[in-house]
Amino acid sequence: MENLDLKQMSAMVDIIAEEKGLDRDIVLGVIEQAIAAAWRKDNGDREMNVRATLNTNTGEATVYIAREVIEDGLAYNPATEIPQSEAGKDAKLGDIVEETHTVTDFGRVAAMTAKQVVIQRLREAEMSAVLSEYEDKIGTVVTGMVSRVEPRLVRIDLGRGNGIMPRSEQIDGEYYTVGSRIKVYIKKVERGDRGAQLVLSRGCPEFVEYLFRQEVPEIASGTVAIKGIAREAGRRTKIAVASTVSGVDPVGTFVGGRGIRVQAVMNEIGDREKIDIITWSDNASEYIREALSPAEINKVEILPESTDAKGKPEKHAKVYVSEDQQSIAIGKQGQNVRLASKLTGYNIDIELVKAPAKKKKKNVEDSLLNALDDLDEAEEA
Repeated sequence: MENLDLKQMSAMVDIIAEEKGLDRDIVLGVIEQAIAAAWRKDNGDREMNVRATLNTNTGEATVYIAREVIEDGLAYNPATEIPQSEAGKDAKLGDIVEETHTVTDFGRVAAMTAKQVVIQRLREAEMSAVLSEYEDKIGTVVTGMVSRVEPRLVRIDLGRGNGIMPRSEQIDGEYYTVGSRIKVYIKKVERGDRGAQLVLSRGCPEFVEYLFRQEVPEIASGTVAIKGIAREAGRRTKIAVASTVSGVDPVGTFVGGRGIRVQAVMNEIGDREKIDIITWSDNASEYIREALSPAEINKVEILPESTDAKGKPEKHAKVYVSEDQQSIAIGKQGQNVRLASKLTGYNIDIELVKAPAKKKKKNVEDSLLNALDDLDEAEEA
């Protein structure tokens, strides 16, 4: 690239816009930024406030250097300031005056600078356009293709854009291969020092909720509703459901005939993850009892609210179970009680029911002797 041919760049504006799927004015703005950077490289100073406009009909560019008018006789920075006497008779202190230059091409070094600016700014503009498009789809599930698998994340090609699925958003035990097509939940757009990126998930509770919404049309009609979900992806999910119509079984509605609906969800998230569908209740004791299923609960005791170290209110409950139900209520590695706590919002403590003290059986011989003693006492009397 010996020089920067502005006529050629002018002709490329529409082609680049169509190829990148960007607005023509955005592409033109990127090229004008590149022209300003190239002019600054060839003729000016880094501190200069330079802007440029490109005439796409003639291929000529006009460069404007802005300077602030300051008082005569003061020390000034020629890159950003100009004395009033040099600014023109109509210039006032504090005004911004612009010096113009017409250019048609640039040298090799400036051309390289312009090329880098165009590539970088077009990439940023393209990413911004893609993110704007997908921002409207946050909270939905889309199908993408695994493009790269890294130790800490998986990169997903969504067609118009790309997203990342961090390890924390993956299903535990699920393996991803390059080229495979998977469903992902669009969780958020994350903006940082390195720009913005689309964060995808298969491990969040919302992913399971979305899948159920696709399988259970009664949710859309308002007959049944999802009241809460607690999930440990790849292991277990608890989902609380309720009915708004008398006589409709909410759990049966979500399970479906012969379990077809819940099985469709499990086919997507994997059979390793178990799904407990329970009936929601506005009665805290009943809700906690349901949430701890399949354990059989003897008694639920709701304790007074307290606050944590940060002053945030906390709810507590004691649940009493018999010895043979204790391990079921707690679950493997505490999973059942942990998910029940997440689902209900209560810190749950599992307590054993104290077995009633057994009455001591009287010795038959002692009873007989006592009876004879009583008889003797009666005769003497």
